[in-house]
Amino acid sequence: MSKFDRYAFSAQPSFDEAATRKAFSHAVPLRTLVIYCYDPRAAEIPSAVARLFRDEVFPGAIILDGSGKKVASSTTIFPIIVAGGRAIDALRSITVAQHLFGIQNIVIVHHSYCGATTFTADGIIDAYEHEHHRDISNLYQRSSICISDYEASLKHDTALIRAHDGTPSHVNIFGYFYDIDTGALIEVARDVLGE
Repeated sequence: MSKFDRYAFSAQPSFDEAATRKAFSHAVPLRTLVIYCYDPRAAEIPSAVARLFRDEVFPGAIILDGSGKKVASSTTIFPIIVAGGRAIDALRSITVAQHLFGIQNIVIVHHSYCGATTFTADGIIDAYEHEHHRDISNLYQRSSICISDYEASLKHDTALIRAHDGTPSHVNIFGYFYDIDTGALIEVARDVLGE
C-alpha cells in the first residue's frame, strides 16, 4: 500500500466508481471549460468569460464540511492553462471533465501579444533539433504548435475539439480573442448545436 493511498478515492475499500462520479458532479457544478494561455498577463481570462456568460461563477467559493475539510466548490468554470491556449493540450482534460462533472461549454481563448506568436512551427522544430538533438517534427500537428494567425488558430482549435472523440457531442464550443490591454473578449468562432 502506498503512503498516499488514503488520499485516493479508488484506493478505499468501499470505492464505488459510479457513486463517486455522481458525488463529484454534485460537489462541483462545472459547466464551462476555459482553455487559455499560461502567460501571467492572461490570468483574468476565466473571470472575463464568467462575466461574458453571466451565469458562470469564477473562482467561486470552497465549501467546507462540518469538520472543516474542503469538500466542494461553487465554481462553474474549470480553467485549463496551456501554452498559447492551444486546444491540442486540453483534449484529455475535456474528456475527464465530461466524465466527472458533465460540461455544457468549451471556451478557447487566445490573447494579444502571446508568446506563441513569437515563433513558427518550423522554427521551434529546428531549434529543438539544434539545442536538444531531438526531432519533434512528428509530435504535434504543425497547425497546433504556434499561433501565426489568431482567427485561423481559433477556428482550427474549435474544429479540433469538435472532431475529437473525447468531446461530448452536446457541448457548445466557442473561440475568443482576448485583448490583454483592455480585457475585451471578441468572439471569433462558434460551434453551437442547433444554430
